[in-house]
Amino acid sequence: MLRLAIDFGTAVTKIYKLGSGIVLAEATAVTVQKDSGEIRAFGDEAKRLLGKTAELTDVCFPVYEGEIVSERLAAALLKYFLGKVTGRAFSVEALFCVPCGCTEAAREKYYRVAKSAGISRVTFAEAPFLCALGQDVPLSDSNPVFAIDVGAGKTSIAAFSLDGIIAGLSMNVGGNNMDVHIIDHIAELFNLKIGSLTSEKLKNTVGSLIEKDGRSTVINGRDITTGKPRSVAVTSEDVLFPVRVYVDKIVEYAEMILQKLPAEVSAAMCKNGVYLSGGVCNLAGFADYVAEQLQMETHLSGDPQMSVVLGGGRAVGNAALLRRLTLA
Repeated sequence: MLRLAIDFGTAVTKIYKLGSGIVLAEATAVTVQKDSGEIRAFGDEAKRLLGKTAELTDVCFPVYEGEIVSERLAAALLKYFLGKVTGRAFSVEALFCVPCGCTEAAREKYYRVAKSAGISRVTFAEAPFLCALGQDVPLSDSNPVFAIDVGAGKTSIAAFSLDGIIAGLSMNVGGNNMDVHIIDHIAELFNLKIGSLTSEKLKNTVGSLIEKDGRSTVINGRDITTGKPRSVAVTSEDVLFPVRVYVDKIVEYAEMILQKLPAEVSAAMCKNGVYLSGGVCNLAGFADYVAEQLQMETHLSGDPQMSVVLGGGRAVGNAALLRRLTLA
């Protein structure tokens, strides 16, 4: 039996294979022929076509805000990914990483997709637990942990111990919100229309929560007035607002969770700090900004986008721990 941990994310799918480590990280995207419904490209190849396809081809994202929105496309994409990492030669058992508070109906969709893709046994664990595991945090019944996982379409925030979640939630805020807001902001500031790939590039290269960071890059787009191609230089200051507004919303909800905690748990949170994961955490100054706003120490791994799937890998390698983390 081949054991996998799968983070089937809104933007990127990550797969951990027991005995090999992380074996795949590709865009959760497919291209679909409109007239026939035929899938023409998968993963990174499909995402590269975003904004560049002809009228008859769509780039589709079968997972949106942490939930499967097209079971057919999701199953086809997952089957493609499994073929790349397993060679279709094994019976597969998979742990799916899901947002905090993932509903039974949402898990049923994941289950059907997994079965359609050929997975024999399916289990689920919530992202905050796996975020902590992925950063080598020892989980126990008596040592509560506070974690924030910021994905592309969903953010999970929870205080928990191995006994379960003490207080937590998921919110439909993440990196994709920033990308959309950056598109609108650049249009307003520079009278320039840019696409989602350029917006994502801006966020990743000059996006920062450091005042007067000074980073800059040149982007290409279409002048809204003339319709002609044009280039502009964009600085970190230019995209600070559309980035910070969503981080502030995440901080606001994190404060709400902290306010709900019993006094002894709050004391442990102050001592242990908050563990961060998700690709958005790579933004310059993110960890320091969250630490300042929450007045708590922050912990961030070297590759925060992989923390959750790493934690899933550690869980599938420990049967006793997996039993404690698995959602009923």
